[in-house]
Amino acid sequence: MAKLVILTQGMTGRAHELNVDRTTIGRVEDNTFQIADASVSSHHCEVHLRGGEVLIRDLNSTNGTFIDDVRITESVLKPGQTLRLGQIELKLEANGAAHTAAPAAPVSPAAPIPAPARKTADTATMVMPRGVSLSELESGGRKPGLDTTSSVFSKKRNKSGLYFLIGAGITIIIIIILIIFALKMANNSGH
Repeated sequence: MAKLVILTQGMTGRAHELNVDRTTIGRVEDNTFQIADASVSSHHCEVHLRGGEVLIRDLNSTNGTFIDDVRITESVLKPGQTLRLGQIELKLEANGAAHTAAPAAPVSPAAPIPAPARKTADTATMVMPRGVSLSELESGGRKPGLDTTSSVFSKKRNKSGLYFLIGAGITIIIIIILIIFALKMANNSGH
């Protein structure tokens, strides 16, 4: 039986057996194969089993669907080829072993496939540039134009905590002033 195995670090080895005619892959829970990663669209692509072929169809994903680094809208995925959804790389394995295969060529399906559902604002996908490949990591090379000094995910300042501290400080000062004033009034009335 064919299965898709995730190669991306952090999810390595996670797999999904292709045992139904249509499998949806995406970030949200209603997909057959959920991949919770910001670079994967809410409904990224479909996998159709057509005889002995595995047909991949992109569902207008934000970051694209690629077979062996070639962007596709619809194509056959062969055992051993790499499928990339956003930043997530997967490999098609047949009978538990990966095989090498020729590059993917676009195909037209035997029967029409229904059009994908339209995206809504609450299922927006964050666009992420392609990351560093394993070979670049091993060689220590840097991609041109890669800014490693800034972060897309910078920490936000907690303004409500700051306002609470300022308010608490002012309240304590007012209480101290009132206590001192009350003590002076008590001393003046006692004389």
